[in-house]
Amino acid sequence: MSVADVKKNSEQKMSKSIEQLKANLAKVRTGRAHTGLLDQVTVDYYGSSTGLSQVANLTLIDARTIGVQPYEKKMVAVIEKAIREADLGLNPATHGELIRVPMPALTEERRKEMVKLVKNEAEDAKIAVRNIRRDGNEALKKLVKDKVASEDDERRGQDDIQKLTDKFVAEIDKLVGDKEKEVMTV
Repeated sequence: MSVADVKKNSEQKMSKSIEQLKANLAKVRTGRAHTGLLDQVTVDYYGSSTGLSQVANLTLIDARTIGVQPYEKKMVAVIEKAIREADLGLNPATHGELIRVPMPALTEERRKEMVKLVKNEAEDAKIAVRNIRRDGNEALKKLVKDKVASEDDERRGQDDIQKLTDKFVAEIDKLVGDKEKEVMTV
């Protein structure tokens, strides 16, 4: 392993942390409906826990309503129950074979709670990035100890990893600022 490998590895891991943050922020509900809200809902399908998108067609009926069309008629009640029990604050209503999932309007208090949630996600992502920086720096120190790299290489590598850390922390701040604006203005 070389100094360049350590830097590349650190950058890849930091990128994964950003992707995870983006996925987590996408789950934070604003006032608009999107089918991604139901991604974590699972239903009992012939004895196995199956994702909702595997047993039903998810569509947007309008800006505030998700439509869930089960592939099998008998799954309507099971899916409705699973959505209700998913702790998403959603109250589905069945109309024949179609389940309508309206998005409740967000109160000011709920918006502030969501901003806190967004900030917690950001802090977790920053901690992950800092831990990756620490691991990268330790790997550089090990290279020097094993006489694979010089101390100058180590210092340059640490500077580069710090620049990467600063870049990714700034990206996290930008993502969170955007999401905060989105939550507070919807």
